[in-house]
Amino acid sequence: MKIKTNKINSANAQIEAQIPKETIDANVEKIAKNLTKTASVQGFRKGKVPVAVVKKQYGERLVQDAEAEALREVLNRGLDELKVTMDALIGEPNISNFVKNADSIEVTVKVAMRPEINLDNYKDMVESFEKPAITDEQVTERLEKIADAQGKFVDLKRKRAAKKGDSAIIDFEGSIDGELFEGGAAKEFALVLGSGQFIPGFEDQVIGMKIAEEKVVKVTFPESYGSDKLAGKDAEFKVTLHNIQEKAKVEIDDAFAEKILAGQDDKSLDNLKNQIKAQLENEALAKLYNEDLKPALLETFVTKFDFDLPEFVVEQEIDVSLNKKASTMSEDEIKELREDAAKLESLRETFREDAQRSVKATFIIDALATAESVKVDENEVMQTIYYEAMQMGQDPRMAYDKYKEAGYLPAIQMSMVEDKVLTQILNSKIKEA
Repeated sequence: MKIKTNKINSANAQIEAQIPKETIDANVEKIAKNLTKTASVQGFRKGKVPVAVVKKQYGERLVQDAEAEALREVLNRGLDELKVTMDALIGEPNISNFVKNADSIEVTVKVAMRPEINLDNYKDMVESFEKPAITDEQVTERLEKIADAQGKFVDLKRKRAAKKGDSAIIDFEGSIDGELFEGGAAKEFALVLGSGQFIPGFEDQVIGMKIAEEKVVKVTFPESYGSDKLAGKDAEFKVTLHNIQEKAKVEIDDAFAEKILAGQDDKSLDNLKNQIKAQLENEALAKLYNEDLKPALLETFVTKFDFDLPEFVVEQEIDVSLNKKASTMSEDEIKELREDAAKLESLRETFREDAQRSVKATFIIDALATAESVKVDENEVMQTIYYEAMQMGQDPRMAYDKYKEAGYLPAIQMSMVEDKVLTQILNSKIKEA
């Protein structure tokens, strides 16, 4: 068997081989002899089946198994010549050429290796920065929002017109072209004006109404409204305002702090302010990280680290981008691409640069995660999906299963690893005040 190897670069290699017919025949003979010990053929006792009968019974399958065994030998010998271990490979070897001749098989196998990335001095690429400063005014503003959320609606002490922030107790009855529609009516409904709970324009027209006043509110359902029967339609609502309630002001004092900090040892207002300040600092830092520092840091790493990329991974990334593009194209456009290979290839090439940067970033994050000892296990992924599902009022288990069935869990896990490793690196660069 003739084997020729070519290490294209540190991440890609090619193995070419010419497998003689004699090698395939010898493999067929060996496999057939082994099968005589286990094969069940009518008319013969187990272990006593002649080789000729096994060959006749299994025919083409024996040839396929013999070729597969020869290919494994090609791969093993090729990797030995390349001085590449099996565990250094990523993905499956790609058989790019397999030609059967009368006396031999010509085969080309492409393999990809995990890139070698030199991370020396990667922390020196990260500039130090100061944590965002939080003012007393910001703390007071957050305190007032918390206090407002704790406030209860009470009847007005002095009658007046409804204004933004009030709870309007109303009856309403909606119609389109004079016809009532399902779900368009309610009695003594408490609507907080300015909450955006109703369709645009409804609450604005209730503002200014007085108790016992009746009014026809005219609105248009958004084109994106959930019901096709209502989307984009003009509607009229007969509205009766029964009562107006305003939110009672909550005093921000130690008694308020004690209620908010129930279960903590220090229930003082000062401690509440300190905790709010810390929370605001974390929120500001998270915003700075996500909108500025993390993207900039990853771009720095992608630009400064230079290493070879496995070709097949880049091609897979291009395929993903191409499929996304195809999902937005018309049937005629897709048909044109299928009939014009050059045009399809030209379109593929438009995604190559972004695909290379994406793949490069993925390998960099993987290497940095190892250097920073950052891991995200499946349980952590599950907890994150469960939490987000509950926040959105979804069934956590169904959400997790949906992501799993769609094959999204590895991508979610990688995203979490990226977030943790970049956060850890940036945290080490915060200047102490």
